Amino acid sequence: MKACVFLPNWVGDLVMATPTLRALRRHLGGETRIVGIMKPYLADVLAGMPWLDEIWFYDRGGADSEIRPPALAHRLRRARFDLSLLLTNDFLSAFLAWAGRSAERVGYARYRRGPLLTRKLYPLRAGGHFVPFSTLDYYLQLAYALGCPPEPARMEITTMAADERRADDAWRKLGIRPGAEVVALNSSGAYGAAKLWPNEHFAELARRIAAEMGFDVLVICGPQERERAGRIEKLAGHERVRSLAGQELSLGLTKACLKRSRLLITTDSGPRHFAAAFGRPVITLFGPTHPAWSDTHYDRDTPLQLALDCGPCQQRVCPLGHHRCMRELSVDFVWAEVRRQVGR
Repeated sequence: MKACVFLPNWVGDLVMATPTLRALRRHLGGETRIVGIMKPYLADVLAGMPWLDEIWFYDRGGADSEIRPPALAHRLRRARFDLSLLLTNDFLSAFLAWAGRSAERVGYARYRRGPLLTRKLYPLRAGGHFVPFSTLDYYLQLAYALGCPPEPARMEITTMAADERRADDAWRKLGIRPGAEVVALNSSGAYGAAKLWPNEHFAELARRIAAEMGFDVLVICGPQERERAGRIEKLAGHERVRSLAGQELSLGLTKACLKRSRLLITTDSGPRHFAAAFGRPVITLFGPTHPAWSDTHYDRDTPLQLALDCGPCQQRVCPLGHHRCMRELSVDFVWAEVRRQVGR
C-alpha cells in the first residue's frame, strides 16, 4: 500500500499533527510507504522522526517549477497512491489528490471540496459558526476515520546532531554561562500583528527574570522577527538578556535552544509547540485567538488571557484599533505566573 499525507502549512499545526502521523504509521505498518507533502521551510520540524518514508516539497507560489501544483499533480499520478490524507483545509490540496488519482481521499468537507473526497468529515458547528476545537484532535479524527486505534495526544519531535552543534555555537557566541539555566522568550506571531505582546512588555519581563531570578534570558526569533528580538534585547538593558537576532537562524536551532531551556514565555505561535513537545513548561500569552483551537492537552502549558467583551475575535489585526487584549496583559500579571512556574 502507498499513502501520502498533505501536511499542515504552519509550524505549530505541524507539531500538533505528530500524534496523527504516529497513529497512521502504527496502523498502516512498516510495509506501507508513507509520503509527506509539505512546504520546504517546514522540513526541519519533522527531521529525525520515523513516521514518513519520504518527503515531497510543495509550494504553490515557489520559484521552483518542480514543486508547484502541476508538477505535484503529475508526480502523484505516476505514484498511484492508494490513500491521500488531507490535514490541510484548502481546496487546492483536495483537487491535487483528485487530479493525482489517489484511490481514497480523506479530509474535511470544507471550502467546496466535498465532491473531491471519497471519505468526508465535518467540523463541529453551532449557530452557524465553528465550535472551538483543538487542532490536534481535529487531525486525530481523520486518523480514526481510517480505523486507527486511539492514540495519546502527546506531541513528539527531536533534534538532529547538527541542530545541537548550532545551539552550542550560539551559546558560546552569546556568552551564555556554562550550566546556566535559561528562560526563553518568543515574541513571534506569523498569524498577524494582533498576536504580538508589546516589545516593552517583553523587555521588562526579561529584565526582571535576569535581575531578580538570576537566570539567563534568550529571546528566540525567526528571520522575520530579528528586528523585534534585537529591540527587546536592547530595551531590556541587562547583560544576561540576549537574543538570536544576530545568529544564523533555522527551525532546527530554535528546537535545540528550547530543548535546553527551563521555561518558555511565548505568544500563541509555533515555538510554543516545540517547547511542549520537549516537555518544557510553557506560559502562552493569548490575545485574539481562542485557546481551545490550539489546546495541546499538555498540562504544563499555562494560557494567560484577559476576559474582554471584544474577544477573542480571531482577527489578524485588531479591528477596533486598541489591541487591548495584548497591551493590557500586564507584565505584573505574567511575572506572577513566571514566579509560580519557577517555584514549581
